[in-house]
Amino acid sequence: MSIIIKPVISEKANYLTDLRGTYSFLVNTKANKIQIKNAVEATYGVKVSDVNTMVYAPKVSSKHTKKGLQVGKTNKLKKAVVKLVEGEVLDIFSV
Repeated sequence: MSIIIKPVISEKANYLTDLRGTYSFLVNTKANKIQIKNAVEATYGVKVSDVNTMVYAPKVSSKHTKKGLQVGKTNKLKKAVVKLVEGEVLDIFSV
């Protein structure tokens, strides 16, 4: 089971990295905070002090077509915000 899916690269994520030294990752929905911490430490070789997670529910959309009502949904996502130990720096683009 791959824990880390990909890092989140957005304006808000970059702003929080500069402001607080936190990094955002999309992670497996079944992973817990301890598994996420161990995966980040093993992948990037840094020490993690804190992990916060949030789960995004799937978004449902519907549209009316000739064949009737078509309903679809997106996948459920889990995002982890990882704070590193003081003095540690993570280079996301190197791995």
